[in-house]
Amino acid sequence: MSEHRRKPPQPQGGGRAAARRAAQQSGRRAAPFRGSAPAPGPAPDSGAYGQERPAGGRAEARRAAQRGGRRRASDTAAMASGSGHGGRGGGRRTGGGGGEGGSGRGRGAGKPGKKRFIDYPRSGKIGWRRFVPSWKQVLTSCIGFLALLVGAAGLALAYVDIPDVQKASQLQKNVYYWSNGKPMVVAGGGDLNRQIVPIESIPKTMQNAVISAENASFYEDSGVDPMGIARAVFNMARGGETQSGSTITQQYVKNTYLDQSQTLKRKLTELFISVKVGIQEKKTDILAGYLNTAYYGRGAYGIQAASRAYYGKDCDKLTPSESAFMAALLNGPNLYDPYITTETKGANLKRAEFRWKWTLDREVEVKRMTKEERDQIKEFPMPRKPKKAMDLRGQKGYLVDLANNYITANTKITDAQLKLGGYEIHTTFDEKKVNELAESVDKVTKEHIKPDQREVDKYIQFGGASVEPKTGKIVAIYGGKDATQHYTNNADYTGVQVGSTFKPFVLAAAMTDGVRDPHNPERRTRVSPNSIYNGDNKLKLLNYDGTVWHDKDGKEWHQANDGNEDRGKITLRTAMQFSVNTPFIQLGMDVGRDKVKEAAIDAGLRDDQSMAKTTPTFSLGTSAPSAIRLAGAYATFAASGQQSDPYSVESIEKDGKTEYEHTDKPKTGFSAAVADNVTDVLKTVVEKGTGTAAKLPDGREAAGKTGTTDDNKSAWFAGYTKQLATTIGMWRVDDQAKQQEFLKMYGVGGEKKVHGASFPARIWADFMAQAMKGQKLERFPDPAPIGQTVYGDGMSPSPKPTPSAPPPSSPTPTPSKTVKPSEPASPTPTQTCADWDIACRHNGGTTDGGQTGGRPGGGDTGGTTTSPDPSTGGPGGGDDGGIFGRPAGGTSGGRRE
Repeated sequence: MSEHRRKPPQPQGGGRAAARRAAQQSGRRAAPFRGSAPAPGPAPDSGAYGQERPAGGRAEARRAAQRGGRRRASDTAAMASGSGHGGRGGGRRTGGGGGEGGSGRGRGAGKPGKKRFIDYPRSGKIGWRRFVPSWKQVLTSCIGFLALLVGAAGLALAYVDIPDVQKASQLQKNVYYWSNGKPMVVAGGGDLNRQIVPIESIPKTMQNAVISAENASFYEDSGVDPMGIARAVFNMARGGETQSGSTITQQYVKNTYLDQSQTLKRKLTELFISVKVGIQEKKTDILAGYLNTAYYGRGAYGIQAASRAYYGKDCDKLTPSESAFMAALLNGPNLYDPYITTETKGANLKRAEFRWKWTLDREVEVKRMTKEERDQIKEFPMPRKPKKAMDLRGQKGYLVDLANNYITANTKITDAQLKLGGYEIHTTFDEKKVNELAESVDKVTKEHIKPDQREVDKYIQFGGASVEPKTGKIVAIYGGKDATQHYTNNADYTGVQVGSTFKPFVLAAAMTDGVRDPHNPERRTRVSPNSIYNGDNKLKLLNYDGTVWHDKDGKEWHQANDGNEDRGKITLRTAMQFSVNTPFIQLGMDVGRDKVKEAAIDAGLRDDQSMAKTTPTFSLGTSAPSAIRLAGAYATFAASGQQSDPYSVESIEKDGKTEYEHTDKPKTGFSAAVADNVTDVLKTVVEKGTGTAAKLPDGREAAGKTGTTDDNKSAWFAGYTKQLATTIGMWRVDDQAKQQEFLKMYGVGGEKKVHGASFPARIWADFMAQAMKGQKLERFPDPAPIGQTVYGDGMSPSPKPTPSAPPPSSPTPTPSKTVKPSEPASPTPTQTCADWDIACRHNGGTTDGGQTGGRPGGGDTGGTTTSPDPSTGGPGGGDDGGIFGRPAGGTSGGRRE
């Protein structure tokens, strides 16, 4: 085959070996056959295909390998396919033939090599220059890095979710108000003093001051301000005015979603969440969230709590000058509160004034205040001195506890929601009357109760409540000496029996339902206060039909009077006046104890565990209603029979919305005739009976009843004017003892025996005189005639009663059995002591009048409670709902032993 028709050799890889093979092959192809003439071809300096062939042979191949590094073998082979040079005298050929006197070059030179994607180290450069990147490489690297950062940020932003709001950031305090709208106490909602308010309640002046001082570009930035961060770093570096590098959005995110740690991870998380929050949430919501969660010092979190702490008013009343100071506090409360003492006297005040001026000037600079407005502000708005935190000491703890119980029992607000806080609770409590009631108790206590002198004076407890008859508002209570020391609210349920203060309900039942006919129990005769009953001591207790009452063991019951006095035939008015027991225990039997219970409930007492079982002594006060409920029941008489349940909360608001508002729902407990006749009888008690110690000055009318229980374990006075009903109870119990029990009060205060007419009546009179001072003198209505004169105990109408009484308007059926006043009582009281009443048996029966007595026959209820049972609401144990349906467990923080 002709040399000219051969194809050029294909490039092969292999470095130097490939170059040698290529050169040898080219030389063989270039040598002609002997004897043949040179074939015509291209010029001597051209390759086989007219291309210029590089010279250099192996040396050139080595240089190419050095320059190109790891070039493909095909490129190396192509560059190494040159030809040797020879002289006319047959000079040496290299890699290809050459003619005589000429030069020859091998054929088959390859194509130029491809460039690297990244030319680094740089080709064409020698030494250290190979490692210096070009400007193009630098620019490309920077752009690539920025693109990588943007991409990573985008991915992080896409995958980072806004976390759930921290519960701690939402915990608030509840604000309780007196009846006049003045703040009473801030309580509940955890340890932080915070009240969250909507942005509408935060004045524009406060918003502008904070934005100007903290983040002027707040409404324009995306939640993160790089320039702000750089500016803050620069200012701190040169020692200038400190500005936060974080935006308002970032600070809101930190307070609301994250913790307060200073780690890099937390900061990066804050940045990403801030951007997302800035995109998804309204700026006004972010600003409100920040101002409601930030700390302002003095224990105040949020602008509302801070405004009250520093200026004693709600935040919507802050002036532009005050707002500038409040904004300064966000930069460091301990640095700007003028009343915080530092090493340099007055340093905080100077800092506060400087920052205040700077904030106002900054508002002008960023056009959030006009120059004219700024020029009018000249005087620094000095905040008030720090006050001790409004806590739950004294009576406030009891008031808060009472309000909370009412809320959870009468509204849709749960205990869990209430503890989360944020409510504005407007109560019925009158600050003046609450203080006056506490002062009255303290006055009598200091004058008469001397625990350091008399052992018996230890552990004395008082409880009281005052209710408005027309509405049921609880205007004052006395829950104990101090809510932080004595945990049981003595105004609420305590398990203390009320004794003879229960007798008015027996009289009301007799005037409402009447006594039963001995021969026909369906036929009843309503009684009048002039009805006649036997008031002698230790009479046999009779059933309504005149038969002798026996307990389950077949024993009779003989009721004793206070002091074992014989009163003879007396009217019910007189029996109430001197608190004679025998007429009322028999009246209860004649009317029916079920009817007595109905009357008590109609008056306002509750049919719960405070209501004793209807044994005969039920009529003498074995029940244990709270001071509040007893006051509310007496208020029904004061309101001429209109009954209103006691309540302590007028309205509740949260976030500017009304959550609850009380509506009056009075109902008729008794007819006006019944209620006014009871009042007329109770007036006699105060005017010339056992309650004369409760007389009020200025001729103001008052009605009331004393009460004392067996073994002198409690004493009460319950009474009212036309405008106010108040009860005061007194008992003795060691509230710190593991095994609590009611103790006897003989000798307390130097008194042989404590009656309702003693200390309770004195406290009542002292308080009511102050509470009613300056109020209109209102008289009770004249009672309308009611009922008939009934002769109880089977007495004949012929004997004339001790106080004269009108004859009955109609004949009264004669009971089948008559008890003569002179007839000796048999068996004796010691023979009828209840089986469980150990004290009664040991003491030889009742010696103190037995106003409440043990339950006749020794049943399972009634009598004096000797050991409070936490499970049934004894001291410290609470009750099923207390006065307002509170769960068992006592007052907030109460002891349960």
